[in-house]
Amino acid sequence: MPLSEFQLLRPRTLAEALAMLSNRADKSVRATCVLAGGTDLLPSMRQKLFEPEFVLDLRLVRELKGIRETEQGTEIGALTSLRELELSPILRRQYVVLTEAARSVASPVIRNMGTIGGNICLDTRCLWYNQSLAWRKSCGFCIKKDGDLCHVAPGGNKCWAAFSGDTPPALLCLNAEIEVGSASGTRRIPLNDFYTGIGDNYRKLQPNELVTRVILPHNSAGYRGTYRKFRIRGSIDYPLAGVAITMKKSNGGIEGLRLGITAVNPAPILVKGTENLITNDSSLEAVAEGAADLAARTAKPLTTSALTPEYRREMIRVFTKRAVLEVLANHRRLRTDDRRDH
Repeated sequence: MPLSEFQLLRPRTLAEALAMLSNRADKSVRATCVLAGGTDLLPSMRQKLFEPEFVLDLRLVRELKGIRETEQGTEIGALTSLRELELSPILRRQYVVLTEAARSVASPVIRNMGTIGGNICLDTRCLWYNQSLAWRKSCGFCIKKDGDLCHVAPGGNKCWAAFSGDTPPALLCLNAEIEVGSASGTRRIPLNDFYTGIGDNYRKLQPNELVTRVILPHNSAGYRGTYRKFRIRGSIDYPLAGVAITMKKSNGGIEGLRLGITAVNPAPILVKGTENLITNDSSLEAVAEGAADLAARTAKPLTTSALTPEYRREMIRVFTKRAVLEVLANHRRLRTDDRRDH
């Protein structure tokens, strides 16, 4: 599956990159694709899912790399590799759920190439979409690419391709914001507002815009959390169901349970209602069961992967319960250890 011909653009500064993107955002030409790590884009280009006239390679733009603490919070450049997130002392100390999510992505080789910005902007995936041109042609194409039929939900006019990034549910639990830049300026939005929930138009990003950085607020620092991922193989594979959990330590107790899910909807989703599950008389089991029920009801998997929707929804339930019990049990153990020390 050879790549189609394209012109490679290699800016060295963010201003240069945004100018190049703006100059080529004309709808009369084929799309300009943005290359960050390339771990998802290049295979998709070989499958002829994208055949751009221009490829904007950002890898020389140093302004988009690095992790730093500022007055606004912890900022992560969009070109920061997933491996850097995994190993960052700042993130491992203050935002552990994000480092766990980054560590779960594919293999070390992929994490060395893949970026946080690329993971946030990851294209939605479907069994009927992520195939070769010959395979898709034999099926009459689909609503996401070249056709007008959704094989997942026949008769519907919505694309249900699933979003499969690992870091966004963790970022949602941390109330992360993103900065989006263009030649005319920047805008900052909550990550939760970035996704549309529509598989073939899944993000609110104009052709002349780039995601430039991620901002983790100070008030999310120190959240306890974990990330659980279901996949067929232990490396390489995208999640077929993913769960991120965070909880805040407060006055010796836990409050603010937040739960994000991925790979079972056309967007990563922050599950609603979880903050009401923890009360003074709640048992660990009751909190975990309640969170698992909410997550399973929020998940809307369809036949976008090789496994059945029912099984993926059940794995969301199982992984949510395990993750909540793990975090609550660790908190209880730490409280016990603190009392013994005193």
